Amino acid sequence: FAVTQMDEAVRSGTTAAGNDVRDMALVGFGGAAGGHLCRVAESLGMSHIVDHPQAGILSAVGIGQAAIGRIVTAAKQGTIALGQTSRDPSNAEQFARVSSAECQADLRDAAAALRHDCFALLCDEESLADLTANDDQVSVKVWADLRYQGTQSTLELPLEPTQTLAARMDVKHESTFGYDRVNMPIEIVSLRCETTIQKPRQAQPRVRDGHHDGERRIATPLAGDGEMAVLDREQLVGGDSIAGPAIVASPHSILVVEAGWIATMDGEGVIELRRTRVSPTDSASGTETTHDAVEMEIVSRRVQGIAEAMGEVIRRTSVSVNVKERRDYSCAVFLGDGSLVANAAHVPVHLGAMGHTVRSMIASFPQMEPGDCFISNDPFAGGSHLPDVTVVTPVFCTSEMRQRPAGWPCDYFVASRCHHSEIGGMVPGSMAPEATCLADEGVLIRNMALTRGGVSHHAELRELLQSAAYPSRSVDENMADIAAAEAAGREGARMMAMLSESLPPGRLAELLARLMSVAGEAAARWIESLGTSTRSFADQLDDGTPVRVSLRPSCTSVAEESRRLTIDFTGTGDVHPHGFNATRSIVTAAVLYVLRCVTPNELPLCDGVLDRMELIIPPGLLDPPGDEDPRRCPAVVAGNVETSNRVVDVLLGALGVAAASQGTMNNLLLGDDTFGYYETIGGGAGATDHADGADAVHTHMTNTRITDPEVLESRLPVRLWEFAIRRHSGGAGRHRGGDGMVREMEFLRPLTLSLITSRRTTQPYGVAGGEPGKPGRQSLIRDGRETPLAGCVSISVQTGDRVRIETPGGGGFGAE
Repeated sequence: FAVTQMDEAVRSGTTAAGNDVRDMALVGFGGAAGGHLCRVAESLGMSHIVDHPQAGILSAVGIGQAAIGRIVTAAKQGTIALGQTSRDPSNAEQFARVSSAECQADLRDAAAALRHDCFALLCDEESLADLTANDDQVSVKVWADLRYQGTQSTLELPLEPTQTLAARMDVKHESTFGYDRVNMPIEIVSLRCETTIQKPRQAQPRVRDGHHDGERRIATPLAGDGEMAVLDREQLVGGDSIAGPAIVASPHSILVVEAGWIATMDGEGVIELRRTRVSPTDSASGTETTHDAVEMEIVSRRVQGIAEAMGEVIRRTSVSVNVKERRDYSCAVFLGDGSLVANAAHVPVHLGAMGHTVRSMIASFPQMEPGDCFISNDPFAGGSHLPDVTVVTPVFCTSEMRQRPAGWPCDYFVASRCHHSEIGGMVPGSMAPEATCLADEGVLIRNMALTRGGVSHHAELRELLQSAAYPSRSVDENMADIAAAEAAGREGARMMAMLSESLPPGRLAELLARLMSVAGEAAARWIESLGTSTRSFADQLDDGTPVRVSLRPSCTSVAEESRRLTIDFTGTGDVHPHGFNATRSIVTAAVLYVLRCVTPNELPLCDGVLDRMELIIPPGLLDPPGDEDPRRCPAVVAGNVETSNRVVDVLLGALGVAAASQGTMNNLLLGDDTFGYYETIGGGAGATDHADGADAVHTHMTNTRITDPEVLESRLPVRLWEFAIRRHSGGAGRHRGGDGMVREMEFLRPLTLSLITSRRTTQPYGVAGGEPGKPGRQSLIRDGRETPLAGCVSISVQTGDRVRIETPGGGGFGAE
């Protein structure tokens, strides 16, 4: 059991993170680790182990050797603005508090005060009472934490003459994220001083009673059946070797040298172990196929890590609450034909649909070159709804040295999709419940270039955002978040090119193609487990619009390639009069999400699982007609957030693997002529045959966060009254459904409030005798009187009004 646990722990930090563990050395920590090192290494296919003489007490040793230091931070009530009115380098930079706190005219004086205070704290140590600032072992450093005004993440710079601080911030930001914002004011959030004194390191004494004659000595096993040599580590000296099986004992740990290993001690007491033969049970050293499988998993995890790194760039450099705080964005990597191969664990409704946007972009721009970048939010060209803006960056890898398949304009693509909480439309927040066509919902960005052939088209994009029939209320915020997505694309393209260059020419393409095949093979095995019977399920939207699906497995021969699944949505309703229409890309995203949940495969979500699927989507609610004129396109804004969840419900219902979760994202929007805000509110998860449903979580097609109360109240004119679990709202059963949530907030000035919710007139279903979850409800509280609100509504609220939202619980599984 211990070996298995250690094995899994090592894999989670290596192979699962995209690193080849076989090329590494295994190091043990803790007194018992040495007893398992050889077997863990063999299980992982490793051949090198390093065992420190103090492995059992390294934490204590590290504390004893650590430098003594103190840190003092000057965190202001407000911030210090650099060049708040001008970034002209010819002007002397002025420092003034953004808040009403006392003006700080001299940054260097503040730094000097920090140095004095920090050094005084260090001298408070009894053993350092006689310390002087001129002591050679004393180190004093001062940093400034800076950020562009309106952003949250800071960058650290050492404090130098103040006249260069703004310029160095621009350089640091560009080197970190690939772009700067020279027209945006910079804030100094805090100053930080660290003073340390390095204690002299003391060599750790080692006992050497034995005489070493300069010759290499080999310790061999003791004679006798089942016995092995037991050696005292403190009696060994540099150059001694031990052939396994043997035990090396010390006061704080033991080391077991298994058969097939040679251990050698160096002059510092460190023992290195090397394998001399391959164990027959070695799980990572078998056939070429096994080697390829390990390499494929490593590469797939590295590509997934690239998508995660892109998301981190967006998080750190975006401006809006929705993107930065709620993390309503997704990043993914695609083949040159637009097939999804890897993604970060972001928002499922984004990830399965983005490939449609990439393929549409290929059709619009068949010729691409390095440095190009494209943008779209067109729901009828692979988008989801207008607030979701997708930025697509082609990747060119010079080391591939291969002929690209026909129709591939580049080697790979990286893309990100961010939900802009304001993109125009009839109401602030850009999700109008009463919208009847796409033009009512905001600014439509049809496939266009942001940068192409070295020419920037950002000015045209800004003009589009400002001049539409319903223009954006936060154009600067839009452009800032788009710049963050561009930076993420550049970083992703750079990392993909580096990954390609680290492998033999063409190898990355081969491994990713194999990844797609393996995902398809896993889907085929799952299809076989379904048997041959047709499975059907039906549910409905709150207004009674039906959503139906039938799953028809088929297998025409014993060959794995013949195992296919037809997913047929015939019987689903016609085009919806308002925004509940879901495009084909949204339906595909929901199908891909469910398949990834039920397919027994640990590889990242990719289009390979769709290779064995045939989707039949009749025109109507799940495939509304598009048009060149957005006034003739059906509204779709709720299809992405609400109908997508009903598609998941009917798929899971047909499979019978889980009760319904809350089935809605409980969309809340508010704003005025100057801003729009958007959030989704979690609820109860459906129970399964194995476990209760989770309480108060985002479920299925959303994976965003809820805005923290501190951020909500500091960035928006609202006050949060209650944020709690809605107890006893989950369905009863052998496994109960998860409970929903309660969220109540007060408005501090007149605003427009919009709600788009579901499961208010229907209940999340239970399975196998489990009870349904409670439906959601919401109300407006004005002058102490509570008035129920419809599931989809847009109203004006006044100062002091409150909205209370109680979200649905999940269904239960099995009779009690």
